[in-house]
Amino acid sequence: MSGTRLAAPDPVRVLARSDPADATTGFARRGGRIITRAAFLRDVAALARLLPAREHMVNLCQDRYRLTVGFAAALSRGQVSLLPPSEAPDVLARLAHDHPDLYCLTDMAPPDPPLPWLAYPDTLAPTTAPLPPVPVDRLAAVLFTSGSTGQPRPHPRAWGTLVAAADAAGRRLGIDALAGASLIGTVPHQHSYGLESLVLLALRHRLVLECGRDLLPADIRARLEAAPPPRVLVTTPLHLRLLLAQPDPLPPVALVICATAPLAPDQAHAAEARFGGVLMEIYGCTEAGQIAARRPTQDPSWRCLDGFALRQDPAGRSWVRGPTGSGEVELSDLIDLREDGGFRLGARTADQVNIAGKRGSLAHLTHHLAAIEGVLDAAFVVDDDDARARPVGRLAAVAVAPGLSRETILAALRRRIDPAFLPRPLCLLPALPRDRLGKLSRAELLGLVRAARGTAPATGQADCGFAADHPTAAGHFPGNPVIPGAVLLAEIRASLRAHGLDGLPRAARFHRPVRPGDRLHLVWHAAAEGTRFSATIIGDPAPAVTGLLAAVPAVTGLFDAVPAAIGLFGAVPAPGQTR
Repeated sequence: MSGTRLAAPDPVRVLARSDPADATTGFARRGGRIITRAAFLRDVAALARLLPAREHMVNLCQDRYRLTVGFAAALSRGQVSLLPPSEAPDVLARLAHDHPDLYCLTDMAPPDPPLPWLAYPDTLAPTTAPLPPVPVDRLAAVLFTSGSTGQPRPHPRAWGTLVAAADAAGRRLGIDALAGASLIGTVPHQHSYGLESLVLLALRHRLVLECGRDLLPADIRARLEAAPPPRVLVTTPLHLRLLLAQPDPLPPVALVICATAPLAPDQAHAAEARFGGVLMEIYGCTEAGQIAARRPTQDPSWRCLDGFALRQDPAGRSWVRGPTGSGEVELSDLIDLREDGGFRLGARTADQVNIAGKRGSLAHLTHHLAAIEGVLDAAFVVDDDDARARPVGRLAAVAVAPGLSRETILAALRRRIDPAFLPRPLCLLPALPRDRLGKLSRAELLGLVRAARGTAPATGQADCGFAADHPTAAGHFPGNPVIPGAVLLAEIRASLRAHGLDGLPRAARFHRPVRPGDRLHLVWHAAAEGTRFSATIIGDPAPAVTGLLAAVPAVTGLFDAVPAAIGLFGAVPAPGQTR
């Protein structure tokens, strides 16, 4: 994969300003120990010498410092960092299919499916080798859409594009006035937002990167209390909402950076009051990166970062162009350009609904549902399958509201929104299946709604299968390809989810191998303990795999379910060699 050729191929160093002070200036804090900027550069040079001669690195490091060292080492070797939306086996298998020369850098267990991998060493041999400047047109990373609306798609970023955006964001956020501040994040560093607002801010500005990644409100608070002021917190609306719900005083935070969804005005004001600092929101997308910023307590309009420009075509579509001549990107949001140069955000095109001649947006409806006292989390969704049988798709909603009845919530909602938009049904759940950024998969929401509505069949059957060139065929096993059990169960689970059923594998027996090119006939029936299934290879009546999907257990807090989506590798150190 080649990157877009930039207009000015001048080299840029990994750190914005390298000088003798780097020997004492902190770059990261790991395990309570400060790692200086000079030590970071030595680690980058040492790791770069160990990297295999391949073009693509999948950086799976969970430790934020190690991921940053790996990213910079790959950059110095001319390698492209692939940052997938998850470490799920099927995602990695697809990456391997698209990039046959890839290898994985990991500080956890070896990747599944088996791929060439390098364990991040426990110690790195000291070296004084200098890091070369990196041309701005060098392809540095490939990020991927989350896949919530379809198959994840790659979006390459050149080094100059990342540098220009990070420098522009730093100026807008006033980062230079916070030199030496502790940089704390609740977001995954493999995501576009985490890469730009954590890794790149640390590389390009004199902040001290906190290496822990905390999800539970108590852990975030503890991380803030342990970090010396001034503090910068990079977070999401969902994490912020949970933090603000804590009754005890919060540690002072000089700058709160928030993204992934616009904040409600009252939440923004509450955040500044509780933290005693400034809250800034970032607007962007995986396709284009960070584009604009605003301080919502002062001005509801967004303003582009230096070097970014918006335009609208005659059809009303909005396009953004960055500062490095890397081309235009179409935006999914409705943009209302203002005469003063700012803009307001409308609903995403796919977010709009039209019922009984009345227009609304899912985000607007979700805001009103979540604002009801006692509702901890919520989301609206439109059932497209229902729309095929009806003139207008049916609105449904899910909510986490311990102690509240459906009737109570609907009565409160009726006072807030037009009755035409009341959800049918409203499903009350112990938790919503949010990912690491707090986002929700539409497919999973529909599965929950259909199960609650009773349209998920108690028994049924479907066909699924694997292409003859399925990416697991090359390495599992050479000469005798077999679909790995984890990939097989993921495909079965996806087929059941499409019919409104879901759960976690609680038992499975593999009776005979399933190979690339095989088609499966899946039969299931609902039982008290979950959904029992049996899959046979078409043309062979004997079962290939049988098992049980049990319902996801109830949880007491919104983030209790998040670590399960992250801890796919366990905590086993990996051996120290590529293979």
